[in-house]
Amino acid sequence: MYSLHKIIVSVLFVFLSSSASGGDPYHITVGADGAGMGSVFIMKSGFWSSFHNQALLAGNKSLSAGINYENRFNISELGTRSAGLIIPAGSASIGIIYSRFGYYHFRREMGGISCGMALSENIAAGVQVDYFSERTSGEYENRQSVTFEAGLIILPKESITIGIHIFNPVPNSLRKTFLPSVIRAGAGIKLSKVLSAGAEAEMSSGEKLIIRSGFEYEVFEKFMLRGGFCTENTSFSFGLGYILKSLQLDLGFATHEKLGITSSASLIFKFN
Repeated sequence: MYSLHKIIVSVLFVFLSSSASGGDPYHITVGADGAGMGSVFIMKSGFWSSFHNQALLAGNKSLSAGINYENRFNISELGTRSAGLIIPAGSASIGIIYSRFGYYHFRREMGGISCGMALSENIAAGVQVDYFSERTSGEYENRQSVTFEAGLIILPKESITIGIHIFNPVPNSLRKTFLPSVIRAGAGIKLSKVLSAGAEAEMSSGEKLIIRSGFEYEVFEKFMLRGGFCTENTSFSFGLGYILKSLQLDLGFATHEKLGITSSASLIFKFN
């Protein structure tokens, strides 16, 4: 017989697959810095660009590696483990990513390779090829999918950044399994040397519009305080970040109106 814990986990898997992340369990949120800002990622420069907007890779000119862990509602079976690598390559930067969600009886993995580069002084673009694998124990069929995503960054002013990103712009009639399409757009502004803010909107296949907003404030040198809000599940966020030489540590916390708190932690290391 199933234990109460396994029953709860199974119910949450069904719930998350149908309603969390805008009905899109494949396009995941990675990076505790953005998680603390209400999951505003689309125009936020930083290490986790390959998971959110590959055009931002153009601004990453250091060989870097990072790991991230997201703990949904303090249930280990709903945890997501992610890792990434950024390799500068002349005028462009290459991103390599991997992520794994779930546990032994149900797990979803993804891997991707991306490239981002500046097209002009004020415009950058990027593209990524993704591979998804979903495995379930027992007699259920395992599923694999391949798709791509692309992003654009525009700098109309020195203090303003506009981001646009599209995920899986491929008709599902051309594939055996359903994979949602997502389009995101947003803008960020540098209000001062220590304060920045941003907002973005997301539309996913068959889902309602999601609005996210957040801010980042440098309380003192290399110590950041973050906060944000997302209309999906009326979620409020809070986060902290600290940079120590070549090492960056970030923590993020997001609420859910029914299921509790999701926490995340990131560690990034720059080699040069």
